[in-house]
Amino acid sequence: MIKKIIVSTCLLFSFVSFAQEGTASPYSFFGIGDVRYKGTTEMRSMAGIGIEQDSIHLNLDNPASFANLKLTTFALGGSLNTTQLKTTSASAGVQRVALDYLAVGLPMGKLGVGFGLIPFSSVGYKVESIAADVTQNSRRFNGSGGVNKVFFGLGYKISPSLSLGADVHYNFGKIATTSLEFMTGIPVGTREINDVVLSGFNFNTGLMFQTKIGAKTNVYSSLNYTLESTLKSTNTSNISTVLIDAQFNTSVVDAAADVVSNANLKLPSKITFGAGVGQSKKWLVGAQFSIRDAAILANTYNSFNNVSYEKYQKYSLGGYFIPNYNSFTSYAKRLVYRAGLKYEKTGLVVNTESIKDVGLTLGVGFPVTGSFSNVNIGFELGKKGTTTSNLVQENYANFSLSLSLNDRWFEKRKFN
Repeated sequence: MIKKIIVSTCLLFSFVSFAQEGTASPYSFFGIGDVRYKGTTEMRSMAGIGIEQDSIHLNLDNPASFANLKLTTFALGGSLNTTQLKTTSASAGVQRVALDYLAVGLPMGKLGVGFGLIPFSSVGYKVESIAADVTQNSRRFNGSGGVNKVFFGLGYKISPSLSLGADVHYNFGKIATTSLEFMTGIPVGTREINDVVLSGFNFNTGLMFQTKIGAKTNVYSSLNYTLESTLKSTNTSNISTVLIDAQFNTSVVDAAADVVSNANLKLPSKITFGAGVGQSKKWLVGAQFSIRDAAILANTYNSFNNVSYEKYQKYSLGGYFIPNYNSFTSYAKRLVYRAGLKYEKTGLVVNTESIKDVGLTLGVGFPVTGSFSNVNIGFELGKKGTTTSNLVQENYANFSLSLSLNDRWFEKRKFN
């Protein structure tokens, strides 16, 4: 049954991942867009913590985790993102529904395999600045698209305590941006359209280690390193004179020939380390730290004098608690309760202001009776950006939902 679910869902997900607009953040205006992937729902509910050698949940951030799977695991996650955009003078509410990831993990003895598709970043904004009189130009900006990742990874269990892994990601996507400039009261303006096709590979390695410090208590640690990579960018730009109606619909009066250029976007290496203590199938408390040097994301389609990129940093604290995972009398005692706190410097600097993201995460895992499968929900409440320096503050409340389906494959039948 799970095989049929995987095949049909993969086909649907592959189509939807290209069509969806997964963000409404004005900060997706810059770079490769708003990085939407924050981990699986289980990890996201713990502020991104992924340090335990889990046997029935996928950890898509550290490929060493694939070696610890005991069952074939199919993971699918999506989210509803609700955001209140706020400036010093106005506010507006937006919502987006998006699929976040689809992945399959296969245990093969000491070896584990993982593969899947992740919509990594999204561009989705509509920003306008309407001048009060004809002495100043009015502007309107639209953007859509993003970057997707297809990945394949291997994990190997060196010993019961130590596993290592590596995976390769192929990044691909398209970003379309439109800028319209005109003078108030004059129905003629200038429009620039940029279509950017992005592609490139990157590689990720990981280690996971655990050991006992008592009869029941374990120490967990996780380390993964993403190598520096390059995204190739093919940019097609077109500038035209257009007529503009009251609804900002445009019709071309005169257009220049398309200008095609090639450039590269540099993604620096990233290192993540996490550690914690806990009791298997009972509780876990951990902390995690990620750091990455400044990216080089300025390009002909997104280069601005007031925008720069700095070192990325993220600090997370989180964990889970299970009252009694094998209780026969109480379903509530078998639930997994998760929580976390995060502080993130996104690496984006606008008008000399560092864009930060802080949040509280909560979640619950619901086991499916009679199996190792589970349904997970997560809730994230936080703030991104600031109203200082004429910027936008995003107050968000995000709801995420995932399925983690488990089954036994590749077992030889004892009876025909």
